[in-house]
Amino acid sequence: MTSKILNIVLALAVVILAVELTLAKQNATEPQAETANAETSALTAIAQRASVRAYSDQKVEEEKVEALLRAAMAAPTARDSRPWAFVVIKDRNVLNAIADTLRNSKMAAKAQLAIAVCGDMTKAMEGEGRDFWIQDASAATENLLIAATAQGLGAVWTGIYPSAERTALVREILGLPEHIIPLNIIPIGYPAAEVTPKDKWDPSRIHYDRW
Repeated sequence: MTSKILNIVLALAVVILAVELTLAKQNATEPQAETANAETSALTAIAQRASVRAYSDQKVEEEKVEALLRAAMAAPTARDSRPWAFVVIKDRNVLNAIADTLRNSKMAAKAQLAIAVCGDMTKAMEGEGRDFWIQDASAATENLLIAATAQGLGAVWTGIYPSAERTALVREILGLPEHIIPLNIIPIGYPAAEVTPKDKWDPSRIHYDRW
């Protein structure tokens, strides 16, 4: 009787050990799977990003707008100066004014909102590094565009700076102070139709080590 009980105990111990090893293996692989999924999602959003110029009437949720801005502010910036500022435009009259005034921003009339990505010259670097604000704000813009794609939104980069005429017009429409320079305006909304991204991969543009 004692040997039977001992055998049962040993069998249970083996089962428990097997379960623990299985759980440990799952716990070890799940973070790797999550990392792989996150990487795939990021690369997919980058590959699927396309300029979307036609939008449906569906409203864009507030949490998605905040996610766009958070993504923009996660961009790299020279000396961590963060010389950017954002104007979120939802007023239909303002969107219409942008569409009516700027030839390259006509789609703003149908967008649910637009975001003006600007440079704040009070936060820009001094001297030769001053124009790094353009790179910083551009990096923020690209993050914003990719985040829009990842959330099922459509967006398009419409350039403002360095056109003196466009800069002056946007400054007037948005009431921007002199130290704020609008780099671009990004109309945003849910796409009215599916847009196929362009395949821009071109190995002939790549050089290794030297030209």
